[in-house]
Amino acid sequence: MKKARFAFFRSLAIASVGAHFAYLLYLPSGGFLALRWPRTVWLHLASVCWGVVVVTLPVPCPLTSLEDWARTRAGMRPLPSTGFVDRYVEGVLYPPGRTGAAQALAFLAAAVSWVALASRRAK
Repeated sequence: MKKARFAFFRSLAIASVGAHFAYLLYLPSGGFLALRWPRTVWLHLASVCWGVVVVTLPVPCPLTSLEDWARTRAGMRPLPSTGFVDRYVEGVLYPPGRTGAAQALAFLAAAVSWVALASRRAK
């Protein structure tokens, strides 16, 4: 029974990592997806707003909290205090110390997609 419990929490931790990466992919690209599926623009707007909140305010990300909680219950070491981005993204997807630039590019991509959406709507 204990192995099953550990396996469940390990799977939950892995799923939270997957959800995190899905969000990080959706943030810069969701507006472009909304060009094809316009009703999804509201989901993208909420995603961008959440991204702004997490980047600018000391608000913990619930996916990071979920992963850390599940890792602990699975008998795994918790995430470093710096969190998900420092553990899985920085130094892997972009050079160390460039988190701000990566965030700016993601938000710029979202803004460009919204300009494209607005220009399409104006036609």
